[in-house]
Amino acid sequence: MNSMNAKFFLDTNVIIYAVEGLPASKSDVAEEFILRGIKDGLGVISYQVIQECLNAVTRKARIALPLPDALDFMRNTLEPLCKVFPGSTALFEAALGVQGRYKYSFYDSLIIAAALEAGCDLLYSEDLHHGQHIGRLRIENPFVT
Repeated sequence: MNSMNAKFFLDTNVIIYAVEGLPASKSDVAEEFILRGIKDGLGVISYQVIQECLNAVTRKARIALPLPDALDFMRNTLEPLCKVFPGSTALFEAALGVQGRYKYSFYDSLIIAAALEAGCDLLYSEDLHHGQHIGRLRIENPFVT
C-alpha cells in the first residue's frame, strides 16, 4: 500500500501538536499531515476529534486560543477533515467490539471504529499501538522515525 495515497484518520493528539507548535519536530509533521489531508481529500477526522480538539485548544493548551481563533480553526482545519458523523448506533456497536477484542478504552475504540467506518487504511496516533492492524486499518505513530 502506498501510504502517500492512502486514506488516513488523524487522532486528536496529532492535530494538537500542530496547534501548539511544540515540540517543533512533532508540530511540523502534524502540520504536514493536516495540510495534505485537506488538500488531497484523504485526511479524515470524526466529530469526537473535533470535540476533543476544541476542548484542548480553548481550555487545555499551553496558550489557549481565544474563541474567535478557535472558531476559525474549526471552520478552516477541522471541518474540512470531518467525514464521520456522530450518533450512529452502528458506530458505537463497532467501538464496543473493538474495545472487547483489543482492550482499548471506549474512546480510543471509538476513534478506531470511526476510522474503519470512513474506509481509512491508516490511523495516525501517538497513543495507540504502533504497527497494529485492525481489519484493513494500520495504526502508525507519525512521530516514529
